[in-house]
Amino acid sequence: MARSNSSYKKITLLLCFFNIALLLYALRTLYASLYIYSGNVSRNSVLYNPDQIRKMEESIRIRKEFKPEELIKLVKDLEGEFSTETAAVELPPPLKQRIIDEILQRLTNLNSTRTDIAKEREAVENWRMEKLREAKLALVSRTSNSAIPHEEAGMLARALESDWAAICEEIGLWIPVQVVNTEHEDKPEGAEGFEEEVLPGRSLPPECHAELHTDYDGDAVRWGLTHHKASAADCCQACLDHAKHAKEGQKKCNIWVYCPSEFGCHSPDRYQHKHQECWLKYAEKPRLNFKDKYPEWYRNSHPSAPVVVPWVSGIVSV
Repeated sequence: MARSNSSYKKITLLLCFFNIALLLYALRTLYASLYIYSGNVSRNSVLYNPDQIRKMEESIRIRKEFKPEELIKLVKDLEGEFSTETAAVELPPPLKQRIIDEILQRLTNLNSTRTDIAKEREAVENWRMEKLREAKLALVSRTSNSAIPHEEAGMLARALESDWAAICEEIGLWIPVQVVNTEHEDKPEGAEGFEEEVLPGRSLPPECHAELHTDYDGDAVRWGLTHHKASAADCCQACLDHAKHAKEGQKKCNIWVYCPSEFGCHSPDRYQHKHQECWLKYAEKPRLNFKDKYPEWYRNSHPSAPVVVPWVSGIVSV
């Protein structure tokens, strides 16, 4: 019994010594790693002497002194003003719809038989100024008598005064710019409207009944886009030949329209009419499209139209 207790004590002591040895080994390894890390940090750090530190502080001070504080402040103020001015007013959909309805109603009340751009622009501008005064009055008076609620008056006044172009684009309102055509009269007093012109090519026979600066309407029996003639006389002859050889029941040419201008001739259709185009037409009762000059209302809606009608036309007997 005593011998077994002694052997148990020896084993216990051996285990204790073994655990102590393991602990000491672990502590040594941990200390070594910390020493290596601190050594690496110390080697990587940069040490500055007092003179270098003084120069760096002096450099920082100089940069701060020469920093354009006033300029930076001015730029920030300008950016703030610009962002405030360019911020568009976002109108609520019901208010936007009321604006559209009122403008349409104002344009409908013009009672104009044909489009008059000047009157349309005047009507819209009058509505804008009236509505702007009403909005400003509602904003100042703060009464419930106004048709414009006080909470909408501010944004409506700003939209009508400073953001009107953006609002027009947003609601789809576009009125074309009025074109004013100015004619320069440089002829002597008492002179006729048109000087006597000589058409190129052979002279026109009397049966062609040629009319300068004239465009007659009618059903095309031969398209001029693909039918060119060297002169107005040749175009008239083509009309006479067409009527002579037309079959029974076929429309016979009784109107010829020719483009004598080397720069081409204007027409309200989508085609580009070129020099020497010869149109052969038929009409039971010939009707003029344009004569002498294009009217002012037509040139307002067709800015590319010249003042003088460039076509030459004639009505022949068949």
